[in-house]
Amino acid sequence: MRSKLFVPGSRQELFAKALAGDADAISFDLEDSVADDRKAQARADVAAFVETSAARDAAKLIIVRINALGSPEFEADVFALAKPGVTLINLPKPESADDVREAIAAIERAESAQGLAEPIRLLVNIETPKALRAAAEIARAHPRVAGLQLGLGDLFEPLGFDRRDTASVHAAMFAVRMAAGEAGIFACDGAFADIANEAGFRAEAEMARRLGFVGKSCIHPRQVAWANEIFRASDTEIALARRVVEAARQASSQGRAAFVVDGRMIDLPYLKRAEAIVAAADAASDADR
Repeated sequence: MRSKLFVPGSRQELFAKALAGDADAISFDLEDSVADDRKAQARADVAAFVETSAARDAAKLIIVRINALGSPEFEADVFALAKPGVTLINLPKPESADDVREAIAAIERAESAQGLAEPIRLLVNIETPKALRAAAEIARAHPRVAGLQLGLGDLFEPLGFDRRDTASVHAAMFAVRMAAGEAGIFACDGAFADIANEAGFRAEAEMARRLGFVGKSCIHPRQVAWANEIFRASDTEIALARRVVEAARQASSQGRAAFVVDGRMIDLPYLKRAEAIVAAADAASDADR
């Protein structure tokens, strides 16, 4: 997931365009980018789109950032988006492992009510001081936690931190990456709000790459190309992805949805990422001929 493009849930006209773009993951946002009086309609529009054949067949991760636990919209978001077309639910602003487990319990109820066979996993945001301090516990809260995402805007702005202070950025990144590493899950970098500042985006993304983050969130399509370049797969990663795709074919013929490659358990999010790596590598190879 080199690039994860946020798409406001209230901007239905952007859904198909984003899906056809170059981002590895599309993150439909029902939280910060949607006004309160438009949340119900945004939820319905996103729920309908993720069930389309275009979304379900896309070689992309489909992520939905729901509203926070305890908000008036949380339960409705969970019940509307517990659907087969959703790869990950992005949980904003949890502050403890108990918060994560409470959110997962709600997701499990929604899955059971709708007869969903494949459990949906979580991308959990670390974006408050309390969450940063508890990041390792949050990461280990439940097997459904697939990754942590750093939210520097929410973390830094209320405290008056200067985003240009690379020491502070590095410290936050390091803490989240170590928490994710302890739990054996991935870490994804957050968004960079200065859309026109390519140098700033690249510097922050390169720092994240050096710390082992899988990719960076993007809030504008122009940032996708920068993220894809910085987090592009190495030859070793491409070779692993090809082994994953081949193992998936064999597992599918045996009726198995999850399998092990090189000691790592592989399920849908990892398979989709592997397929995207292979597709990108093959496309680059064809372009060079």
